[in-house]
Amino acid sequence: MPEKTQFACLLVLLLASRFTAAGETALLADAAEKHDVTAIRRLFDNKADVNATQPDGMTALHWATYHDDADTVKKLLAAGADPKAANRYGVTPLALACTSGNTAIVEMLLDAGADPRAALPGGETPLMTAARTGRLGPVQALLAHGADVNSKEAKGQTALMWAAAEGHIDVVDALLKADADFRTPLPSGFTPLLFAVREGRSDVVFRLLAAGCDINEAMRPERRFGSRGRATNPLLLAIENGHFELASSLLSAGADPNAHPAGSTALHAMSWVRKPIRGDGDPPPIGSGRMSSLEMVRQLVAYKADINARMEKGDGGRGKFTTTGSTPFVLAARTCDVPLMRLLLELGADPNLANADNCTPLLAAAGVGALGDGDEAAGTEEEAVEACRLLLDLGADVNAVDNNGETVMHGAMYQDRWQLVQLFDSRGADINVWNTKNKWGWTPLMIAQGHRPGNFRPEPDSIPVIEAAMRAKGVIPPKPVPRELRTWTP
Repeated sequence: MPEKTQFACLLVLLLASRFTAAGETALLADAAEKHDVTAIRRLFDNKADVNATQPDGMTALHWATYHDDADTVKKLLAAGADPKAANRYGVTPLALACTSGNTAIVEMLLDAGADPRAALPGGETPLMTAARTGRLGPVQALLAHGADVNSKEAKGQTALMWAAAEGHIDVVDALLKADADFRTPLPSGFTPLLFAVREGRSDVVFRLLAAGCDINEAMRPERRFGSRGRATNPLLLAIENGHFELASSLLSAGADPNAHPAGSTALHAMSWVRKPIRGDGDPPPIGSGRMSSLEMVRQLVAYKADINARMEKGDGGRGKFTTTGSTPFVLAARTCDVPLMRLLLELGADPNLANADNCTPLLAAAGVGALGDGDEAAGTEEEAVEACRLLLDLGADVNAVDNNGETVMHGAMYQDRWQLVQLFDSRGADINVWNTKNKWGWTPLMIAQGHRPGNFRPEPDSIPVIEAAMRAKGVIPPKPVPRELRTWTP
């Protein structure tokens, strides 16, 4: 959902400031805070000051509104309580009434003169609060009393954006009827449609499409958002958040399965949605609906998604996997996602296509392209063994070398997968091919000793295995390079 403004924090502070006045002036506010109906009645009879404030600026009207006490609110207003009163944090009774969604109190406050446009310090208006809460009555009352339907808070978010993100379809309808702007994006590129897609609000998504949103419009974040603002579109956003049923409905409505606003298609995205980086990496999406990710893959291909599409632009660098030129199958191999690999093969994927660095699916599955941030690879070692065995059985070249001089043994050592060393050795890996320095001057043994970006610690389990493989071929392993001379800095 959109980022919240200061209101939630202000409400916490408001509730924490439960100090009553030292004198007699705030007795009515104190009684209202405790919701002591008997004391409130007695103080009314004694003509207590209805606008007296507690130290934090809270009045009896604030507290009566907070407790949803419509009868006391009515009496306070009739006695002259100020409906525009704001406490120390800028919170008015109207803001509280919109939070609870009490239509009767909202209408009473508005009729008594409460300002429907009065904003909190962060710019949140009563209409935004009511839209997020999702009660139609307060929204209609605010609009009828002149609330600005397109008012923006400090970060540019509108009432429609909040209603869309929360899935309040009736509120969305009311705001659209009041000419709410549904096209103008935030600097991040998000629109009401994209907020609804991200949260899986299918009803709202299709209501906004019916209003005129473009199902294939790409989100274009401002440059200052950098990698956090990667371009996307409704279909990609639905898939990356695990809303596969929504994504399927978007395909049926005309979404382009081959769109690639940031260089990757929906089929590419399935690899990192199914198996994101472990450790400190991104968790898998919670998602919604009953459609599985593999069913989503079938659906994409059924709608003519290019199963061998290559990523037009991606990441890369010293010792890192190059996503540029990668097909969905290469990415599935990289995450060692055997079920996805098998399905893509069934649907026609070419297992021989490599990425822009000529890194084959086998090299990717072996681990070529260390994770520079030190996170764990998406696949476990057992999954890597299974994926590599599948590829070898398909005829993959165990002695392939990419443009950076990387071999399967280099990959195995990047990820500390000593079991792969034994597998590749048993399948004919040529020591004259793999016992060589790559583009950055590292042999597989050197990588195991700590020559790699992101993680320079030696691999105590892998070093003896790779050394044994060398000795078995008559090669004496060289002595380790002193730590201070290791070229591990990325």
